[in-house]
Amino acid sequence: MADSDNRRKFMAQTVQSVGLAALGGLLWSGYADAVKASPLVLRPPGALEEESFLTACIKCGLCGEACRNRETNIDKETGLPRESTIKMAKGGDHRLIGTPYFIPRQIPCYMCEDIPCVPVCPSGALDMASLLNEQKELDINKASMGLAIVHKESCIAYWGIQCDACYRACPVMDEAITLEYQKNDRTGKHAYLLPVVHDKACTGCGMCEQACVTEKAAIFVLPNEVAKGKPGDHYVKGWDKEDQQRVKDAQGLETTTERSKLDSTEYLNAEVEY
Repeated sequence: MADSDNRRKFMAQTVQSVGLAALGGLLWSGYADAVKASPLVLRPPGALEEESFLTACIKCGLCGEACRNRETNIDKETGLPRESTIKMAKGGDHRLIGTPYFIPRQIPCYMCEDIPCVPVCPSGALDMASLLNEQKELDINKASMGLAIVHKESCIAYWGIQCDACYRACPVMDEAITLEYQKNDRTGKHAYLLPVVHDKACTGCGMCEQACVTEKAAIFVLPNEVAKGKPGDHYVKGWDKEDQQRVKDAQGLETTTERSKLDSTEYLNAEVEY
C-alpha cells in the first residue's frame, strides 16, 4: 500500500514538473518573441543585423564592462567608473535579457577611438572587421549604430529660433550634420539655419539627441532598418545588361511631322477627326 502511494506521489510530481517546465518554456518563448519584435533597440558599434546579433551574442557582458572601465569614463575625483553607455538588458527592459544596448538621450556613445567594447566580444556579435579602415585600423567613424532623424515640427530651428545644439554636439561636425541656410519669407529679416543629417557620415552615436534642448528630443537616433526606406520587390529596377542589349539591337523608326498651314485661330477652331 505504501509503495502504491509513493508511486502515485512520484507520478504526480513528475507530471507537475513536466507541466511547469512546459509552461516556463512557453512563457520564455513568448517573452523572447516579444522582445525580438521590438525594432527600436540600439546596439553597440559593429553589431550585426538584429536577428544575427541575437543569435551570436552569448550575453557575457564583456562589452559593457569594457565600456564602463574605459579611461574616459573614470571619475577623476573618486577614481570610480561613471555609468557607462552600454547597458545589459534586465527583466522589464523590453529587450532580450543579457544583451547590450544603449539609450542616447541618457548616455550616448562617446565614439572612443580604440572602441574598447568591440575587440573583447568573443562571439563576433560585434564585428570588428566592419570597423576597420583602409589601413586595417579600428575606425569609429565606420560605425553605423543607427541614423539620426530630425522631427521638423518639433525642432525649434524650423520655427525660426536660432539653435545649433545638435550641430555643435556632433563629433563628425559638418559631415554627419550640416546647417542649411534658408530664407525666412515670413519675417523677411531672419534666416533659418536648419540641421540636416547625412546618412553616409552619421554613426548613430546619439550625441545630438542628448544635446537637443527640447523637452522631448526633436532629433533622435533610430536603428537603420527603421530609419531608412527600402524599395519593395515590385520596384522598377534601373537599366541592366539585358536592357542595354535590347537597345543596341533595336532598329529606329523614322517619323515625319508636318507643320499645319492654318494660323493659330483657325487651328484652335478646326474640327479634329479622331
